Amino acid sequence: MVTDVEKWKDELYGTDIRTEIERFAEEGWEAIPDDEQDAWFERFKWYGLYHQRAGQESYFMMRIGPPGGVLEPGQFRQLVEIADDFSRGPAENPEFGNGWIDVTTRQAIQLHWIRLEDVPEIFDRLEEVGLSTVQACGDSWRNIVGCPVAGKDKHEHVDADALATELHDTFKRNEAHSNLPRKWKVAVTGCDEGCGQGDINDLAFEPAEKVIDGELVTGYNIRVGGGLSRNEPRFARNIDVFATPEQAVEVAGGISALFRDYGDRENRYNARMKFLVDEWGPEKVREALQDEYIDFELETAGEDLRESYSYNAGEADGKHDHVGVHEQVDGNYYVGLNVLVGRIGVDDAYDLADAAETYGSGEVRLTQRQNIIFTDVPAENLDDLRAESVLDDYSPDPNPFQRGSIACTGTEFCSLSIVETKNRQVRFGRWLTENVTLPAGVENFHIHLSGCTASCAQPQIADVSLRGMKTRKDGEPVEALDIGLGGGLGENPQFASWVAERIPADEVPGAIANLIENFAEARDGEESFREFVAARDDDELAELIEPEETAYDDPYMHNTKRTWYPYAEDDGLDESPAPSRADGTPISSDD
Repeated sequence: MVTDVEKWKDELYGTDIRTEIERFAEEGWEAIPDDEQDAWFERFKWYGLYHQRAGQESYFMMRIGPPGGVLEPGQFRQLVEIADDFSRGPAENPEFGNGWIDVTTRQAIQLHWIRLEDVPEIFDRLEEVGLSTVQACGDSWRNIVGCPVAGKDKHEHVDADALATELHDTFKRNEAHSNLPRKWKVAVTGCDEGCGQGDINDLAFEPAEKVIDGELVTGYNIRVGGGLSRNEPRFARNIDVFATPEQAVEVAGGISALFRDYGDRENRYNARMKFLVDEWGPEKVREALQDEYIDFELETAGEDLRESYSYNAGEADGKHDHVGVHEQVDGNYYVGLNVLVGRIGVDDAYDLADAAETYGSGEVRLTQRQNIIFTDVPAENLDDLRAESVLDDYSPDPNPFQRGSIACTGTEFCSLSIVETKNRQVRFGRWLTENVTLPAGVENFHIHLSGCTASCAQPQIADVSLRGMKTRKDGEPVEALDIGLGGGLGENPQFASWVAERIPADEVPGAIANLIENFAEARDGEESFREFVAARDDDELAELIEPEETAYDDPYMHNTKRTWYPYAEDDGLDESPAPSRADGTPISSDD
């Protein structure tokens, strides 16, 4: 049977949704009938709007997805000004205050506490600078990710930015590809580092070479069916197709149409490309693509240029993640700044916008590690840029535990999350920085915290993977984390092995500290952490974790999902000021 979501989409989906958003914005939150809210909230996602969780009724998250994470001069500042004006809620986050932007693991920006009544003005202000929320969420082409320094970097084989932009321009608002069975995630990599992370995307373009008609052509090998969600991660699989840069868009459209036509619309859990590839196999995917969707002869795969991939690769001597100062092909520099868990307060964001414009071109790029990059910085500006006080907190040379920290939204706003994440991972990173030293030769250490099995923080590809659970401690229910080890991408990607379950959250920093100490004592020479994990079975690894209470103090041990806002002083749902009118005044049940 067709799902409710498919029925709602059949009734209205795509660009027509905007008119309805504007109507509801003019009439106010109360104009959305209670029995139709689920349908409208599902449709709103197509325009980048997610309704926040229980207790936060009438407030939305808004996502803006620039292809490849590239924010042209002026766009970052406009986002900061929009956040300043509209992204302020009825309660303060104790770590970040009230008003911030979040950088996501798909090179997008998220704003919270958005009121529906303000959305049309925000849309207009985004469009003034060439930005949009179109298809940032929903069952269609999501933000196209890729090398965040494409076109600037010395290590690229082909300019991934050109293809990411062309895919964006071709398939956003494209009615033939706007209603897919589920989300559609595409990655374009053109460089040595592999920072597009094609392994974990539905459709991946990877750099390759092939001799065609006697000429060596650099283009892309195609892989499909990657993804991390729930408890069934998959690496994208090779379908033996090479596409030249001129063919890439048509091939992408063919694979998208194949998923549109054959993806499961009766079971949303199974409605991902990875399950279709499981069912069909890569050979049948290629055969159907050729026979039904492409009108030229597909080339077989070329020579893979992935051998030197280093992004999230788990090497003992460090991984290239674009943090730091790096020379561009034109002799200028790009400067990658660490953004702890991807969140930037409005005041800091203004300072960062000033710095980008003063010392570089004003262009800001977003990475899949939730960081930002200033591009086009002349050599003579580097010292003055590094002397800016805002770079004390957004450093190009951070401690490894700060550099490697990623966290999803968590119970602060997400209805799926089981535990608090952002503030907790900040506290984890700071405690580890002050109390733990990595062994010699280990320059980076990735710790990803995801609030549930949806894997928005990409935990399965981290050195230490954390995902939210619940347990009991001293007879009381508390927030807890599963611990996985040894994930990473690179030439030989592997998913983390989950080796410890339901560790009380306040014992996790001690567990990580003991793990690193045991690793330092038992490693073989310059063995990397990932190699160390791969050489041991799960039982051996579990013994090395040793959860322990330490000086670390976790204020979020209670069930934060039961509160209307995890950091509110009163934990009762009845204390929520939501839903509220456009001016912020609560709408009481008597109204």
